[in-house]
Amino acid sequence: MILSNVLKILKLLFLVIPFVLPMIWILGAFVFYFKRERKRPAFTEFSNQPFTILIPCFNEEKTAEATIRSLDHLPLGNYEIIAINDGSRDKTQMVLEKLAMIRPNMRVINLVQNRGKAAALTLGAMAARYEFILCIDADSELDADAPKYMLEHFRDPHIAGVTGNPRVKNRGTLVGRLQVGEFSALVGMIKRYHQTLGRLFALSGVLVMFRKSAIESIGYWDTDTVTEDVGISWKLQTSGWTLKYEPKATCDVLMPDTLKGLWKQRLRWAQGGFEVVLKHGKSVLKSRDTGLRLILLEYIFSVTWAFLLPVTITCAIFGKNIHGINITYAILLTGVMSFTQFLVGLFLHGRYERSTGLGFIAIWYPFAYWMINSFVLFVAIPKVLFGPKRQFSSWISPDRGGVTYAKNN
Repeated sequence: MILSNVLKILKLLFLVIPFVLPMIWILGAFVFYFKRERKRPAFTEFSNQPFTILIPCFNEEKTAEATIRSLDHLPLGNYEIIAINDGSRDKTQMVLEKLAMIRPNMRVINLVQNRGKAAALTLGAMAARYEFILCIDADSELDADAPKYMLEHFRDPHIAGVTGNPRVKNRGTLVGRLQVGEFSALVGMIKRYHQTLGRLFALSGVLVMFRKSAIESIGYWDTDTVTEDVGISWKLQTSGWTLKYEPKATCDVLMPDTLKGLWKQRLRWAQGGFEVVLKHGKSVLKSRDTGLRLILLEYIFSVTWAFLLPVTITCAIFGKNIHGINITYAILLTGVMSFTQFLVGLFLHGRYERSTGLGFIAIWYPFAYWMINSFVLFVAIPKVLFGPKRQFSSWISPDRGGVTYAKNN
């Protein structure tokens, strides 16, 4: 009896997760597109509000200068730059101070000891002169109109943060190009669906603007999680604040273009996401926040499917069925759903990409996404549950485009 019930649950999960969940994402993304995104924006005077740009840096001597110079096309006098050198061991401090000498609106905060990205952002936010704070990574290049698109949302006093739309800059390898497909067919689509629910699982740390008074009210970023952007997203929303996704606010960012670099990044994302869910999940379930509860349920389904995927593949290899389900056919249907998801993602998100350069190889990326999730979760979840607790998260330097770029770990 118990085994029969377990098989029925497995059958339901096999049917629901790889087919129904993507359909929900697609429908939610279409609702967002037709209701909000398709409208042409009309900038008001509010978009001219002054703002602070925070750039946390750790061993960024090779990328920080290009990032800061890319800000020169913004209206002069409308913003200040605060670069936080978080105990870099290379020439980052020298690069930042040289740039600050010729930019009267730029300040540099030098930390002797590395304390992690969350601590660096907190110190920068405390030093910010303006109410609106734009956070970008030190290997990104901001589009000129991105701040205006984001500022418009803050006319609503309940909005605490607005996240933008990062584009993959380095596409010289297959891993880099496939991530273009991921951002179109998965990341952008899921964010659109989450916005239809009125909530977000995570702000994109590479491009996000905050209301300073909002992050002050919750005690800034948590320093004990490896993904500060996921942490502050849940912290703000469980405190009653609202977050927004603005796909028209874009920037170019370097992403891992080797399997080793991709593994390190996804392991960090998986670990950070699970940490935040453990930290806030109980309070979300007790609350009446329908949007966050649905996102939490989606996360639980996704993790469950990731752990079941190796079973699915094993059954397919040996031609076995699970309680009447032909696993080979199920995998083929997953491929069809991946193809549909890719086409819809390209329709919704393609306007923000100069060129995908992917061809039909990208249609299988959603399926590959589940595979990657499966492997990293098998490592990340035990690491969170049984690994050592820490006060401050450290930074590491993954491989990006054949050059070592520093990122938070």
